[in-house]
Amino acid sequence: MESAIGVLVSQFKTYSSSDGSSETLSREEFRRLVTSELPNFVKNAGDPAVTDQLMSSLDKNNDGELNFLEFWQLIGHLASKHGGFSQ
Repeated sequence: MESAIGVLVSQFKTYSSSDGSSETLSREEFRRLVTSELPNFVKNAGDPAVTDQLMSSLDKNNDGELNFLEFWQLIGHLASKHGGFSQ
């Protein structure tokens, strides 16, 4: 599990740092991350409207970016769904 967390943190930082800030994912960085890293977990990941809606649902402070804790909500939801823990 430690290695899985390491990969998630590393991937977040890789995608978030493409615009200069490694603290948050911009809309475009989030779109690239979901399209590249989660295409089988996010239905229609290649559709910008889908990723925009998903990002908006995760962006709790409505600043137009996702910090790691906001992003982590997505990971928890996808893991729960994949494991059959959510309905």
